[in-house]
Amino acid sequence: MTGRRGVASVRSRIAGGPRGRSRERGLSPSVEFVILMPALVLFIGLVVGGARIWWAQACVQSMADSAARQASISRTAAEAAGTAESLVRRDAVASGLGCGRGLTVTVDTSGFAVPVGRPAAVGARVTCTVTLADLFVPGMPGSFTADASARSTLDRYRGRR
Repeated sequence: MTGRRGVASVRSRIAGGPRGRSRERGLSPSVEFVILMPALVLFIGLVVGGARIWWAQACVQSMADSAARQASISRTAAEAAGTAESLVRRDAVASGLGCGRGLTVTVDTSGFAVPVGRPAAVGARVTCTVTLADLFVPGMPGSFTADASARSTLDRYRGRR
């Protein structure tokens, strides 16, 4: 008889107890949800915030590329600087990137001084300071500075002034 009792006790342990339930009680699903939810929300918030920072940097890089290209198709150095800067300001407003007063555009027009027939390039550097409230959560203090530069070649045989 002791052999049968031993087999029955092993079976009850494997099955999780005499009625198939575990003797160790875990937390209820609602309690587990309440414990894990803040961590999950924080993780999702960090992923979204990181994506918004990447998007801001990509927008600034796109603005620098556009400014350099616009400067390279201009006829004069003054026209290149003016059109590139106005293009960047329009792009900043259109993209919804809240640079505001934190937008600076620097156009390098030294390539216009190179004689025709020799390779030359112009460059643009765009810096945009965006508040973290625009990227993450409204009311969040601090700011993020996105900075990008680009160069574009001038047409070798086109007249320059």
